[in-house]
Order: sequence, then structure tokens, then C-alpha cells
Amino acid sequence: MRSDPRVLQALLRTNFIAFVEKVFATLSPGQTFVPEWYIEALAYQLERMRRGEIRRLIINMPPRSLKSIVISVALPAFLLGHDPTLRIICVSYSADLAKKLSNDFRAIIESSWYRAAFPGTRIGPYKNSETEIEFTQRGFRLATSVGGTLTGRGGDLIIVDDPLKPDDAFSDLKRSEVNHFFTNTLLSRLDDKRTGAIVVVMQRLHVDDLTGFLLSSSDEWEVLSLPAIAEIDERIRLLGGRIHLRKAGEALSEREPLEVLNNLKRAMGGDAFSAQYQQAPVPPGGAMVKRVWIKRYTELPPASERLRILQSWDTASVGGSQND
Repeated sequence: MRSDPRVLQALLRTNFIAFVEKVFATLSPGQTFVPEWYIEALAYQLERMRRGEIRRLIINMPPRSLKSIVISVALPAFLLGHDPTLRIICVSYSADLAKKLSNDFRAIIESSWYRAAFPGTRIGPYKNSETEIEFTQRGFRLATSVGGTLTGRGGDLIIVDDPLKPDDAFSDLKRSEVNHFFTNTLLSRLDDKRTGAIVVVMQRLHVDDLTGFLLSSSDEWEVLSLPAIAEIDERIRLLGGRIHLRKAGEALSEREPLEVLNNLKRAMGGDAFSAQYQQAPVPPGGAMVKRVWIKRYTELPPASERLRILQSWDTASVGGSQND
């Protein structure tokens, strides 16, 4: 018995998780979509933003977790499907990445299934380039990179996706460029500062990366942090009022179980893994016990100088309500 295509179209219009799965199948044919619980956690926060409950959202999660497909491709396509007048600006760390995500977005909105689900959203005759796609009702998705020109441009939603690449994480100049671009350029690009929204999605790279900078300068940001390995028991909100109970020590994704993550940690080193996968960057030189603190002797001190020293160390290696 063949299913009614109208049912599928209605599902894609109303169910963001189903929409993400269809986007994944279009962009990654031959790969299997795994409906991980955390995608619902993303969808819950994005729905709150769509309803205007929050206007500033930070999402921190490991690489290769579908964050760009969900946030930079599926979200703009879904929102513009419902409102083709919406003006969306998407920012990435490089022009090449910005163009790649823009082309992925184009592949979705030009697909036959998208056109059937959202017949009112059509590309217009004015702007249709690698970086900007404008619709007949004058909404658009504009792609740019950190430092790119936005003079005279504004939007209703700004999406910042991986503004800093890992190779630049320890460059004071590169981090400063990203942070200044955000405050001096992006913040002023919202058409209506009262209702415009900003989403920052990234893996943590440094204590002073964009997430660290924003959280140190303002308390207006809602944060969803999803470490690859849970460090504490958590109750994470999902769509429909449901709660996911995540236990300490649990891996975020079925695709990267604990064995894989532990091998990655050994290969990358503890500090890099803590930042990119655990969303907990360590301050430069801020390992909990520094090698230079440990003094070495080639000879015992004179007996008259010997003392009995008792040491008790609590290194507070894990953050949480039950840890020091």
C-alpha cells in the first residue's frame, strides 16, 4: 500500500526532526541517519527561539555531531519554508565553509520534496549566488565569513557556526578578530534589536573563544552544552515536555562510543579533547598539576634541614554537584 505523499509533506512542514532526517538523506545519500536524542534537545531550544522565548542561544557540542546540518542548513530552510520573508545571515570561520553550507542549503530548497512541502517558498530573480539566495517574497539566506563585509545588510536571525578553526585557537590575534567582529559588526546587523535572535553553535577551543568571551561579558545567553562524555548526571529538556536523563560517563552519540572517544583522547591529548569534545577548555598552562611545580633533588638535604611534610591533594578533576 502506497503512502499518501500529502501525509509526508504535512509531516515535513510540522515536525523539525523529520525535516532534519530528510535533509540528511538528501545531503548524505547512502549514509544512515541515527535519530540521536540530542537532536531533539537542539530542536527544543531552537523552537523556543522561534517562538521568541529566547533571543540569544549558545550551543556547544563536539565536531561531527550534525550541528552544521541542523543549525546552518535545516533550520534556515525550515524557517524560510514557513516564512519566506525571513532574513537570515549565516557566518562561518572561512569563506569556503560558508559557501559549502550555502550550497547545501540550495540543494535542499531546490529539491522536489522541499518544493512540494513548501510551495510558497521559491527562489526569486534578484539574488541567486554562492553566498546569497533571495526568495520571491524578499527573504534570504546570506552567507559570509568572519571579517566579511556586511555593510548595509541586516537580518532577523544571525547564525554563527564554528567562527574559529582549531588551528587558530591559541592565536590571540585570531580570537580577538572573531570576538571583535561579533561585537563591532554582527550585533549591529539585527534589523530589530528587540526581537532579532542570534544562535552561536561551536565546539569549544579555548577559554577565550567566542563562547567564553560572550559568557564573560553578558548573562543574557541561554547555553546548551553537550560534552561527548557526560561528566555529571543531567536532566535535558526535549520536545513535547519530555526529559532525557543523561548519566555521568555516558557517551553523547551511538556513532562514537566510549572506546572510540577514549582512543581519540589518547591521540589528541587531554587538553584538546577537554575543549573540543568535553566543551571544557583548560586555561593555557592551567593543567591541574604543573610539571614545573615539582622540584627535584640530586642529593638529600642536610639532616638538620629535614622536615616532615604531609600533603593532601584534592585536584577537583570533575565538575558537578557531588565534586569539590
